[in-house]
Amino acid sequence: MDTLQAVVLAIIEGLTEFLPVSSTGHMIIASSFFGIAGDDFTKLFTIVIQLGTIMSVVVLYFKRFFQSMDFYYKLFVAFLPAVFLGLLLSDFIDSLLENPITVAVSLIIGGFILLKVDDWFGDGEETEISYLTALKIGFFQCLAMIPGVSRSGASIVGGMSQKLSRTVAAEFSFFLAIPTMLGATVKKSYDYYEAGFQLSSEQVNLLIIGNVIGFIVALVAIKSFINYLSKHGFKIFGYYRIIAGIAVLLIHFFIQELTVI
Repeated sequence: MDTLQAVVLAIIEGLTEFLPVSSTGHMIIASSFFGIAGDDFTKLFTIVIQLGTIMSVVVLYFKRFFQSMDFYYKLFVAFLPAVFLGLLLSDFIDSLLENPITVAVSLIIGGFILLKVDDWFGDGEETEISYLTALKIGFFQCLAMIPGVSRSGASIVGGMSQKLSRTVAAEFSFFLAIPTMLGATVKKSYDYYEAGFQLSSEQVNLLIIGNVIGFIVALVAIKSFINYLSKHGFKIFGYYRIIAGIAVLLIHFFIQELTVI
């Protein structure tokens, strides 16, 4: 991975992490385009730069983290399903991370769901999140273990299914990203450490660059997303996912045809 590739991947991460379009899916597509998807450092990079994006949530919602311990308890409850299923399905998940077909199909299916989600649930009136609601949102989030599903999209739809307003569901999804992504980063970093993987000084610099860029871009993306979502809903993201998924399938099969020829 060179500096330009790191910058592009970081921008993609910052733009897509909190939008319902699947940051993991976009990172897989971009890294496959660069020809570095199978590289160990690329896999580590795409996980570790999530630290920069979650810091944008801390900065934007700083005061919310000092309201009450109840806030943290509910985040913990919502985080639990990802812990158990993540550990249980870790090897299976890793096997999917280099497959653009999985991403494309997930993008398309998720796109059709987003086209209908506003009709199904509307903009709910609930603004308080119970422990049971938090747990249900946590299980919805686990759907994003399939590349292309979108962690934020799954958890927001989960919140809306419990009659939460779009804004409340989206903000809880942002908060839930912190323990989820931090846990994934720590686990993946430890796995690489145990395997004897060592970072060069150049790779450390790329991780720093990726986190800084991801942080800045995510700040803008979150503010813009909340403003748009509260007024217009999900349909534009649904159309985008469908178009992106079809494009990935066409490109993939076109490249295969060229390889055969």
